Amino acid sequence: MTDHRLPTRAAAGAAEQPGARGGAARSAPAGVRVVVLVATRKGAWLLHGDAARRAWRVEGPHFLGHIVHHLVLDPRDGRTLLAAAKTGHLGPTVFRSTDLGQSWQEAARPPAFAKAADGNGRVVDHTFWLSPGHASQPGVWYAGTSPQGLFRSEDGGATWAPFSHINDDPQYIEWMGTVQDGTPDGPKMHSIIVDPRDPAHLYFAMSGGGVHESVDGGASFRPLVDGMEVVEGFDPTVITFHDPHCVRLCPSNPDRLYQQNHCGIYRLDRPGTTWQRIGTSMPKEVGDVGFTMVVHPRRDDTAWVLPMDGATVWPRTSPGGAPAVYVTRDGGASWQRQDDGLPAAQAWWTVKRQAMGIDAADPLGLYFGTTSGEVWMGSDDGSVRANWRCIARHLPEIYAVEAAKLG
Repeated sequence: MTDHRLPTRAAAGAAEQPGARGGAARSAPAGVRVVVLVATRKGAWLLHGDAARRAWRVEGPHFLGHIVHHLVLDPRDGRTLLAAAKTGHLGPTVFRSTDLGQSWQEAARPPAFAKAADGNGRVVDHTFWLSPGHASQPGVWYAGTSPQGLFRSEDGGATWAPFSHINDDPQYIEWMGTVQDGTPDGPKMHSIIVDPRDPAHLYFAMSGGGVHESVDGGASFRPLVDGMEVVEGFDPTVITFHDPHCVRLCPSNPDRLYQQNHCGIYRLDRPGTTWQRIGTSMPKEVGDVGFTMVVHPRRDDTAWVLPMDGATVWPRTSPGGAPAVYVTRDGGASWQRQDDGLPAAQAWWTVKRQAMGIDAADPLGLYFGTTSGEVWMGSDDGSVRANWRCIARHLPEIYAVEAAKLG
């Protein structure tokens, strides 16, 4: 039998198999378990880790054959799951589980645009992003769709309604563009963020259409695009041309946001309104184009990206077929490559904007899923090395990865 495994940066990482032991030098605290939620083009899986995050049990598939764009655990109760799915016969919908995936119920009223007076109007193709509401608002969830729309549920995801004015606002509809613009499978409303200090302070991003902020609970939104670059030849004063890929707020400092954009990596420190491009310190041969980004839950100067080839023809693969995560520990002034255990060559996959997550344990667990159906884990203890190992493989194309602590 031919061995199809690729050479890796570290032999120890190459030997890791799902359920194998090894990896981090330290373990998560006793009694803490981790679940990794994996949404794919053909269903969803839950990866249950033991307290040491060394042995993993793969549970699934859920919704086999259906497109699952996002699978999220409610941090307010630790057991409710919401899944944004596009099913063959039901179309776009949201499923809810209150027992960590043992049973599911479809939303009685999933996100849908209001019908126009003539009976026409925009139609939701799929729900793309799910965000739990503020800790003080149990049952509140937000959803972003394609075509771009913003929706809210106040009953734990059972029913959804359009939120704010933006779905029908002529100026926002112009900024959103058309279904033929931008992203190959449709423009996305994503990165819906609730300020942990204030449920009335909200952010969202549109691909394309910029980053937007509300300080009055969604009664009004304003663009937040100063300092962001656009593709050469386009006018940066036109909001439509701004294409944020992923925006993250720092849990330890909600006045700091990071962004992975179509045109670089950025940081914003409030109350400022101008994004600073911090990706220029990335190696020139790698560049600062990518989709995903995560930030450290306890250190606002630490963030990770996973670059892709952003050449003119947009291969959307790992640069040179040698994937690596890059970490900054100084707010973007410098970046270090983390590739121990990852394939050293001929690995032509990429990682989508929702497909990287953290578990917030100590030491921190980092996870990402690839377009080739692998889930990788690395443990960050503050050193440059992350010691990546594959904890699941042979899944369908991965769209989203979320990680959470249980117990």
